[in-house]
Amino acid sequence: MEVIDRIDAWRKALDGERGAGRRVGIVPTMGALHRGHASLIERARADGPTVGVTVFVNPLQFGPGEDLDRYPRTLAADIELAAAAGATHLFAPSTAEMYPAPPATTVRVVGLAELWDGASRPGHFDGVATVVAKLLSQAGPCHAYFGEKDYQQLCVVRRLVADLDLPAVIVGCPTVREPDGLAVSSRNVFLTPAERAVAPVLHRALDAGADVLAAAGHPDAARATMHAVLAAEPALSVLYAEPVDPDTLQPLRAPLDPGGTARLLLAARLGRTRLIDNRGVTR
Repeated sequence: MEVIDRIDAWRKALDGERGAGRRVGIVPTMGALHRGHASLIERARADGPTVGVTVFVNPLQFGPGEDLDRYPRTLAADIELAAAAGATHLFAPSTAEMYPAPPATTVRVVGLAELWDGASRPGHFDGVATVVAKLLSQAGPCHAYFGEKDYQQLCVVRRLVADLDLPAVIVGCPTVREPDGLAVSSRNVFLTPAERAVAPVLHRALDAGADVLAAAGHPDAARATMHAVLAAEPALSVLYAEPVDPDTLQPLRAPLDPGGTARLLLAARLGRTRLIDNRGVTR
């Protein structure tokens, strides 16, 4: 696997792969790679011979008081995991390489980026959209793989690509979970043992809400069910737990028709750690 830290070399490498007739897959990450990232790399490799992984902790998507300084940086381990999962190239630029000067241009996806995580983390999705636009522009024509675990991010990226006609096909991939249901996440390392024991309640709440919504189609009942499950854990501070339209992310108000689909979104704090999760529902 080739490790690259400069944009010009990254572009040259991927242009060379396309010039040789090979389809390029990209897995954008912030590093601290885990089994969830490995599943994205493996999916990309199954779809084509060239897989580029990007490792960049993007400062634009961290607000004041958030965990930019605490965010784990494990490049040596990331290189090892990416290679084992089938990556052929890894791009690990410095902040100075990505932002040689403070950016005067910001990409904003109005609507989708202003709900849920966007409401509680102002500017977060502007940072996500800006760096993803840069990474996809640098990579050139490609398939880009994102996990459904960050579902709102996936929706924002899909709209970004559609609106700006970026030469990328966005592929959403299923969430990878621990045996007890907790979604695999780089932030799980921040949980204390006691908090880790509590964390699977997010998955239980989603399952309970999904059962109610699939059976009766009533979003109010699903919402109440999720909150009731979460309330059983006093260490948990719920930020939102909501049935939404899977495309617009607007809260569901009317009953779900038979055959209709929804997404359950959930975010909560355990100690200093912010956790998110979601799941799809078909009635």
